[in-house]
Amino acid sequence: MAPRAAVPRPTESELAILGVLWDLGEATVREVHEALYGEDGGYTTALKMLQVMHAKGLVRRDERQRAHVYKAAISKSATQKRATAELVQRLFDGRPAELVMRALGSDKSPSAEELSQIRELLDRIEHGRRHD
Repeated sequence: MAPRAAVPRPTESELAILGVLWDLGEATVREVHEALYGEDGGYTTALKMLQVMHAKGLVRRDERQRAHVYKAAISKSATQKRATAELVQRLFDGRPAELVMRALGSDKSPSAEELSQIRELLDRIEHGRRHD
């Protein structure tokens, strides 16, 4: 069996559509169009984008109904992980700590809840290292 081709990195426009699909779970072209553009134009743009994304393997399409229903073929988590890894490699010389320090030192400080989540993650990482 031939190896499965890697799914390409989504463009900004594709990420916007994926965001709608991640939020809704699945959606018709009309639902994606309304979520992105409201009542304004853009239906054919949404249709064409979803067709292109289907050809690329970014979305799945259920053709059993009159209005095709689309669903993300890639998870939000996997997409975030891939984008973060690429960002760390390109801008932070492959050092994730540099990214974290830059993000925490930005103009917008993390909330108390976010700091708590960061501490929990650091504790899990440190605990895992002690048991290696």
